[in-house]
Amino acid sequence: MNPIDRFNLDIRSLSVFLAVLDEGSVSAAAIKLGVSQSAVSHTLDRLRQALGDPLFVKAGRGITPTSYAVQTGPHLRQILTELRGLALGPPFSPAQTAMTLTIAANDYQRELLLPGLAAVLREEAPGIRLHVVPSGIPTPDRLRRDLCDLIISPHPPPASDIMQQRLLDDRMVVFYDPTCREAPNDLTSYLASRHISIVFATGERLGLDDNLAAQGIQRDAAVTVSNFAGMPAFLRGSPWLASAPARLHRGMMREFAQAPLPFPHRPFTLYLLWHQRYQQDPAHRWIRNQLLQVASQID
Repeated sequence: MNPIDRFNLDIRSLSVFLAVLDEGSVSAAAIKLGVSQSAVSHTLDRLRQALGDPLFVKAGRGITPTSYAVQTGPHLRQILTELRGLALGPPFSPAQTAMTLTIAANDYQRELLLPGLAAVLREEAPGIRLHVVPSGIPTPDRLRRDLCDLIISPHPPPASDIMQQRLLDDRMVVFYDPTCREAPNDLTSYLASRHISIVFATGERLGLDDNLAAQGIQRDAAVTVSNFAGMPAFLRGSPWLASAPARLHRGMMREFAQAPLPFPHRPFTLYLLWHQRYQQDPAHRWIRNQLLQVASQID
């Protein structure tokens, strides 16, 4: 028998192998694929026989991939992407497309970029529903497992299968209520003030706090909130300070005055992240281009 004939290289077989590789469990892979555990096990048995490798072996109460499986995974993932590409069908038509687009973003990124995207979808692709979820700390796994289609983040994960595109640059500034105080004019007056600080739900702090901590400096936080949207209510009518991205002056921080930080702090870049399997997908590519266009029009 021809060796190629022994390996039924179809989308289902590759999907099963990659699901087990991603989930690290036959049962979890079966739930993800919506099939029985026996169906997953049967497909793995066929692949083991065809490829001449155990692929997954027991490790305690679970399983672990063999070196062959780990090394083969990226190649089979690319093959699956190409096979799916054969079934893309007719050219993409935004007006005729019905789908749900899931984007992970924090409240600052959401307010800055996604209303503009929603306006484009409303006019040109009304069948595309926008679902926004918290971004947290972006990991390649979120995109690999299709937990979201796109992530907006200043921290692109170092993974070769995660694509990235610059959206825009921003910098941190200090916001204050001009009816209650003046801008801090140096680091001493900045640190003498009390602050509205952020600790995200993931436990992550602002890079600004890490920068100060590296210098042995800590801000006096009068209030700590879990997102940028929590700042205005506490800043309004108080002598406190809130350090946040400058572009928030367009939205939730528009009623406050702003001033440069009284110490050096590097600007940052927001990136759009997606998995390489969608690199050539017409709908995905059109949506990415619309978001890039929205970002290019922000002052």
